Amino acid sequence: MSFSDPVADMLTRIRNGQMARLASVVLPYSKLNLSVLKVLEEEGYIKSFAVEELRKNIKEIKIILSYHKNSGVIKKINKVTKPGLRVYFSVAELKLKKFYNGLGIHIVSTSKGVMSDKEARKLNIGGEVICNVY
Repeated sequence: MSFSDPVADMLTRIRNGQMARLASVVLPYSKLNLSVLKVLEEEGYIKSFAVEELRKNIKEIKIILSYHKNSGVIKKINKVTKPGLRVYFSVAELKLKKFYNGLGIHIVSTSKGVMSDKEARKLNIGGEVICNVY
């Protein structure tokens, strides 16, 4: 099955999984999804993830969701860039437009890879804003 926006599908599965209080969710493999999940794991929004090969050249990603006091760690997760509307932030905009006054993060696709807005500010680079997480 082909998706027009695999990252939006991933974010929706994570959001729905936490609302249903599932321990884990499974989604189709994509390199961009893997990069976004690495940032979410580094920032503590998910416990872990693993790539599983179902059969030759068919992979899926299993995400272990994180909870705190019987509530999902992720309170809000939104897709910013859409297939028809790309949103780019310069370094100055990343410094000014902190998500939830710095409590949340922007996940940014830069020339140096996918990273959080905090890392992008340290490296002094801007890029395409993929999603916001709080």
